[in-house]
Amino acid sequence: MSSLLDLVRRHGEAHADGHGIARTFILGLSTVHATAPSELVHDISRPLACLVMQGGKRVTMGTRDVSFGAGDSLLITADVPTISQVTQASAAVPYMSLVVELDPAVIAELSLQMEGADAADASAVQADPTAAEVVEAATRMMRLLDRPAAVPVLGAALMRELHYWLLTGRHGAAVRRVGWPGGPVERVSRAVAVLRARYAEPLPVESLAAVAGMSPSSFHQHFRSVTSLSPLQFQKQLRLIAARRLMRGEGCSASSAAFAVGYESVPQFTREYGRMFGAPPARDAEAARLAAKAPAPAPAPAPAPAPASGGSLR
Repeated sequence: MSSLLDLVRRHGEAHADGHGIARTFILGLSTVHATAPSELVHDISRPLACLVMQGGKRVTMGTRDVSFGAGDSLLITADVPTISQVTQASAAVPYMSLVVELDPAVIAELSLQMEGADAADASAVQADPTAAEVVEAATRMMRLLDRPAAVPVLGAALMRELHYWLLTGRHGAAVRRVGWPGGPVERVSRAVAVLRARYAEPLPVESLAAVAGMSPSSFHQHFRSVTSLSPLQFQKQLRLIAARRLMRGEGCSASSAAFAVGYESVPQFTREYGRMFGAPPARDAEAARLAAKAPAPAPAPAPAPAPASGGSLR
């Protein structure tokens, strides 16, 4: 784990954006670097594996609350609404993680070649210690960043290997659901893709059900089972998250953001925004602006050198 930690640290320190995210030129691979605990972040997460190298984080989906730290991996195996927060991070000991977006096509191909049970129902958000094989594959993948010419030749194979080790792990059945051809997750994902692309438009359940190849009643049942929300609630969260980004990131007014994301009533937007984020839109946006202007905390003093030991860094 220590080698992977060093690689993730080096990439994050060199390439992280204002949100601490550093993408790589390997498709679906990025690092996260945070030097302080974060606010609550609302999002609709895509299927991914998050390998934590240092620090700690908490993710909530519905009534399920998952805390994890160094040496753990978070698996999200469906498009689900989450509330996440970096809980352990400082300038001296930053939060660092490696994020791998799960590829349904790769999972489907591997599943056909592997012996094992069918995809089983399981929670879409789970965390457990990271398997040694996953760490090894991720380390070799990060080392490719220093040899760009090798990425077109080796990158896809290493990403495929990492998916294989995730499939053979404790939550392999949950990962398998992501690529199960014709399964509920795959069908609902088709409708979710439409919702993500067209969240500001009126989208009748019947049209989304047709995209998923289901009857409206079956679609509604499976959509809630996979995402924990109804299609209308899912679209509402997409709209509110997008509006918050417009106000906080681009300085839009509450009314402009409301209309931009598809609301016809500003009072309705204000009520639903306050219920989701805990404050009215204007107050929430102002709090974000004030936080951005606040001086950064002074760096913590460097820790005293630790006595030599034979322990390994995790």
